[in-house]
Amino acid sequence: MKKGNRAGESPIGINVIEGKSYFWCTCGISSKQPFCDGSHKGTEFTPLKYLADQTKKVFFCSCKQTNDQPLCDGSHNIHK
Repeated sequence: MKKGNRAGESPIGINVIEGKSYFWCTCGISSKQPFCDGSHKGTEFTPLKYLADQTKKVFFCSCKQTNDQPLCDGSHNIHK
């Protein structure tokens, strides 16, 4: 799978709510990082749905290089 453009250099912590869906930006060009705003239209990218299994703080990837999409796996430290 092709990886998106780097949107940031560190994870973005979001307090998610159990049972709620979040749509993570895979293209890296959304202005509402880490979430999709539809900017991918016309590209090969589509947002990735994340369903929160509990209410907690989650760290979403902003560099778009993670192998644990949509969550940060530290790839921003490796792929600089």
